[in-house]
Amino acid sequence: MQLTAESKKDLFKKFGGSEKNTGSTEAQIAMFTQRINHISGHLKDQRKDKSAELSLIKLVGKRRSLLNYLAKQDIFKYRDLIKELGLRK
Repeated sequence: MQLTAESKKDLFKKFGGSEKNTGSTEAQIAMFTQRINHISGHLKDQRKDKSAELSLIKLVGKRRSLLNYLAKQDIFKYRDLIKELGLRK
């Protein structure tokens, strides 16, 4: 299940504040998390899909750098986002 336009709008509304606030750090992290969950589910079925594996690694790196940035800027938003998305750290 790819992210549809409606699900992206809902995601941006929930984490970014409005549907058009696609550039906020929280909204981007939430979108990356959804894509990571989708690709990791795909890789459970298709283990030899190396291009999906590479894109998963890149997405995890991008999300990690955004999380580091958010932790430096506002630690309270970082903790709330981690708790809400169910990430380990």
